[in-house]
Formats: sequence, structure tokens, C-alpha cells
Amino acid sequence: MKKILVVEDDKEINRLIRDYLSENQYDTISAENGLDAVRIIREDNRISLVILDLMLPFQSGDTVLQKVREFSDVPIIIVSAKSMVQSKIDAIRMGADDYITKPFDLDELLVRIEAVLRRSENKNNNSDSQSTLTYKKLILDRNSASASINGNTLILTSKEYAILELMLQNPKKLFSKSNLFESVWHEPYFKDDTTIKVHMSNIRNKIKKLDDAQEYIETVWGMGYKLAD
Repeated sequence: MKKILVVEDDKEINRLIRDYLSENQYDTISAENGLDAVRIIREDNRISLVILDLMLPFQSGDTVLQKVREFSDVPIIIVSAKSMVQSKIDAIRMGADDYITKPFDLDELLVRIEAVLRRSENKNNNSDSQSTLTYKKLILDRNSASASINGNTLILTSKEYAILELMLQNPKKLFSKSNLFESVWHEPYFKDDTTIKVHMSNIRNKIKKLDDAQEYIETVWGMGYKLAD
């Protein structure tokens, strides 16, 4: 049974989400402030996914997201009353896997959870026999679904990992934005460039922190992305 951490300071909403997930065969635990959330995620490696509110006591959800991404790639779905597009972009840029605006439908939340978990699990269930992918100083270990540069761990979200895995599997291929989106998200592409741009920016920034001497991903303007020569 998969374990989900619900981080929400509204006790009624917290209980409502946990009861609904329990009815759908998920094990749930909760936190009502940001400090407890970070502590629980750090200490409990059995957590499969986190549902995270942004408006939290002691430590905001944004801060929780940033801190967790320093040590974990556990899937995180933001559930927030902040409906502005910029809030969603910022959350994705910081490493969120999905974003749902309050008020929300519990059935939609369940579908989003299933989709994020499915993408995360695909990292570990790839049928390709090649267990290690390498490019320049970047190494993807597909058995552990981990990445490193010069021996230093590269912390990636599930979708960031999937993008790099796809590109390293096809090192000579030029990927259009629609090709990347549909291959990684498994959903139709509706010409919304923001999602791909944010994820590519995140990947580049994370790689640059570990190796700023060379480029890994090249933008081919008007066409898409490819591994840099």
C-alpha cells in the first residue's frame, strides 16, 4: 500500500483528503505545518507522494518544497488557493510535479495522484536492458532511478529525470516540444510552451551547479531541444 503525506493546516480539509485516500487503498499520514512536513519526509523513506498546501504555519509550502528538493525527489503535488499562473510556474520551477487549485474535486485529485505515481514508477520499470546511461560527466543509473555528475548526486523530479532519460536514450535526436511533452507526460500537447521551458530551465540550472564548464542541453530555436555537441 502506497503511503501519502498530506500537508495541510486546515484540519477539516486534511481529514477529508486522508479519509478519501484511505477509501481508495492509500496509507496516509499528515502534517499541519511546514517544519513537521520537512522532518517527516526526511525521516520516512516509505512516503510515495506528498500533497502540499502553500499557506502553512511556521514554514511556507514554497520553502518546504525548496528544502525537500535538496535531499529528495519524492513526487509532490501542490494543492493551493493561489490560482495565479505565476504561482503555478514558480511551483513547477521549484520542483513540484503537479499543481491543483482550491477548491478541487477529490476525484480529480485521485486521478492526478495516480498519474504522478505512474510517471514516477516508470523510472524504475523501464524495459530497456541498458541500466546505465552516460553523457559527458552525467550518469543516469536506471536501476536506482538516480543521476550524478562527477560523483555528486543530481536531485531531479520524476519528470526532469524522465526528460533526461529520454534524451540520453536518443543522443542524436532533436526533440520538438510536443514530442518531449507527449513522451514524458503521456498527454496531448496543446502548444503550451511554459511547462517544457520551465523543466528545461530547472534541469540546466541543476546541472550547471555540478558542472559549469560545458553545456549539456542545446536549444534549437524554433525547433526544440537536443543534447549539446
